[in-house]
Amino acid sequence: MPHPVSRRYAGSLGGLLAALAFALTSLASPLASAQDKVTFLTSWFAQAEHGGFYQAVATGLYKKHGLDVSIKMGGPQVNGLQLLTAGQTEFLMSYDFSVLKAIEQGLPVVTVGASFQKDLQGLMSYEDVANLASLKGKTILVATAGRSSWWPWLKTKYNLTEEQTRPYTFNLQPFLADKNTVQQAYLSSEPLAAQKQGAKVRFHLFADDGFPPYGTTVVTLQRLVKEKPDMVGRFVRASMEGWKSYFADPAPANAMIKKDNPNMTDEQIAYAIAKLKETKVLTGGDAEKMGIGIITDARWKRTYDTMVGNGLLKADVDFRQAYTTQFVRDLKVMP
Repeated sequence: MPHPVSRRYAGSLGGLLAALAFALTSLASPLASAQDKVTFLTSWFAQAEHGGFYQAVATGLYKKHGLDVSIKMGGPQVNGLQLLTAGQTEFLMSYDFSVLKAIEQGLPVVTVGASFQKDLQGLMSYEDVANLASLKGKTILVATAGRSSWWPWLKTKYNLTEEQTRPYTFNLQPFLADKNTVQQAYLSSEPLAAQKQGAKVRFHLFADDGFPPYGTTVVTLQRLVKEKPDMVGRFVRASMEGWKSYFADPAPANAMIKKDNPNMTDEQIAYAIAKLKETKVLTGGDAEKMGIGIITDARWKRTYDTMVGNGLLKADVDFRQAYTTQFVRDLKVMP
């Protein structure tokens, strides 16, 4: 039989093992608890359209992936690309057209994922306008930013004229005062406001007529992709897991959204979520089979062609610099 280990030796061995375990734990703890601190700058005041990112904070998904994320709200006076390139935020909520124009101007930015497979921009009309092909003779309210994005595309596609347009100042009164008017709108916002004023409206999503950009994209610096690909990948994964979680139970994120933006109501949030689900902007299109967050070469080529074809981008711009699929092509956060 094997010689029994003495109690004294066993006690000494146990003490040594305990001491070694404590030492290893002491060494490992700072590493295990270390979180990469990053900032994410949104494009506007907190709202349901940003819900996945807030959800990832509220439910600990970012922390689970080793990230300490602070969300900062954008707004009308905030130049997100300027703050990104100045190193004041690691990630930015942006838009394909903006990123392609930034590449044209030599800014080293890159899109690493997309929340929505469709841009949420469209036109709001009264019920007599059946579709976007029925805009002849209508007054169209267009904001300044729209003139460098969707308006050239819409004008060319349906042979519309500049004479039809008037400035849109983010005020519903001109629309409510004239039933021959249509105005630019966001899928999940202005229609509710108009309906509460008693207007019977119809919303026309540009994406349903072939407008190709993604919606609510995640943009960072090309340098960060090269130097910290693991961190970028973890941020993208946690964000898309946040979106899946938000659609399942939005309560944690909604509490944060209302804290950041006290003007946001439960009614508006519920309306927005219903519209996002109804139109499958998160889970439809390529996301249905390839996972939430997916971006593809083919879609970016279509956006590039749309911009060049409408005089919004120089043809010699290398559109491939505007995005990378490396963080989403194998992500597989399935709806």
